[in-house]
Amino acid sequence: MRDHEPIQTQYFDKLIASFPSMQGKTVAITGCSSGMGLILARACGEHGARIVMLNRPSKGAQAALEDIQRAGINAIGIECDLSSFEKVRHAGAELRRRLGDSGCDVLCNNAGVMGLEDLATEDGFDVQMQTNHLSHFLLTHEVWPLLEKAEQLRGEARVVNHSSGARRAPSRPLQAKYLQAKGGRLGGNGLLGFNKWVRYQQSKLANLMFTYALHEHAGQRPDNRIKSLCAHPGPTDSGLQGKTASSGGTLLLDRYILSKALKNAHSAEDGTCGLARCVMEPGVESGAFFGPEGQSQPGPAVLLPSERDPAAEALLWDESLKATGIRNFFEESVS
Repeated sequence: MRDHEPIQTQYFDKLIASFPSMQGKTVAITGCSSGMGLILARACGEHGARIVMLNRPSKGAQAALEDIQRAGINAIGIECDLSSFEKVRHAGAELRRRLGDSGCDVLCNNAGVMGLEDLATEDGFDVQMQTNHLSHFLLTHEVWPLLEKAEQLRGEARVVNHSSGARRAPSRPLQAKYLQAKGGRLGGNGLLGFNKWVRYQQSKLANLMFTYALHEHAGQRPDNRIKSLCAHPGPTDSGLQGKTASSGGTLLLDRYILSKALKNAHSAEDGTCGLARCVMEPGVESGAFFGPEGQSQPGPAVLLPSERDPAAEALLWDESLKATGIRNFFEESVS
């Protein structure tokens, strides 16, 4: 998918330079072996933050960790495979063991997969929904005690979710079946493959609805100072399109969608600006949503109007609790 000239970065460097030091803070990021996650990890690390790189075990993940450490950034790696609830719980236990004294200032739920066939995970859920949302829901629960610790020590903490313009393409409300253990029975393996993109749309809509639902539920707790934030990158040459193509995105519809995404794309650095504002900018308010204006046009990351949907937020929260087996989201995990 990368047969075009490199895209020039326009906004990222100036934005990052405007942020204050993050010395003394810890930022945990999923899916940061490449692309926007790695760009964000490097930017936060260069501003003084300790970085926790949460990736599936791979040569690429190890190389990314070593590269960022060679740059003088304080970084550690913890294995976190979002296609398995058991492995997410193991990652949560390791995070609590290693960060228990100092806490975690930011959990950035960045990782995602796109356009995959209708496959069930080992837990029975759609591979896109579990990777993109359900496992991040579980990971946030696992990390919550560390966010509370950081809040107590340094005044606030943040959960940052990563949505997409695809949350509106196709334009469909959130549906319970995509959050349930119906992986392999939701469609998208046929000749047209349309339903794989519906499943992707549902997962990226879930990212935004989780942000608002967490904002509401956490806000009901006494003296809560843990903020729930979200970003979308706009059309971005992040490398995810190439991964999608290599994993089976060969149908005409797939090629059309992937090529359209790159037609007006901006650089991966500029696509990271929304995440960077959520993670690094002082004074942001819980519930804020950052990204380029418009669904499919590049541009600077700005504060976007909220897209609240109380019914979808309630459905998302209830179905996610059922899927992950969490009884009380804000109680410490016993795994």
